[in-house]
Amino acid sequence: MFILVLILLLLAAIFGVLGAVLKAVVFLVITALLTVTVLAALAWWGIKRRTRAFRAEYDRQLSEQRVTRYRENEANRDPEHLPPIRDDRY
Repeated sequence: MFILVLILLLLAAIFGVLGAVLKAVVFLVITALLTVTVLAALAWWGIKRRTRAFRAEYDRQLSEQRVTRYRENEANRDPEHLPPIRDDRY
């Protein structure tokens, strides 16, 4: 592969278009590097956004779970049952 590149560069130099060939190669390399950089930045932003959304949803579900875990459901309570008059918890 390296020999092929050297032969192509030699042919470009012989025909006087070495400068144009090098400019085209540099242009293609810079374009490829910028494309990879932009795609990596977009992927990083998307991962961060998904992580924040997942964390917010998890926190919301956890807070709802805490409320319903420690509070008796009023729908399942007997309507004729009253709380005790005297509270001996304290």
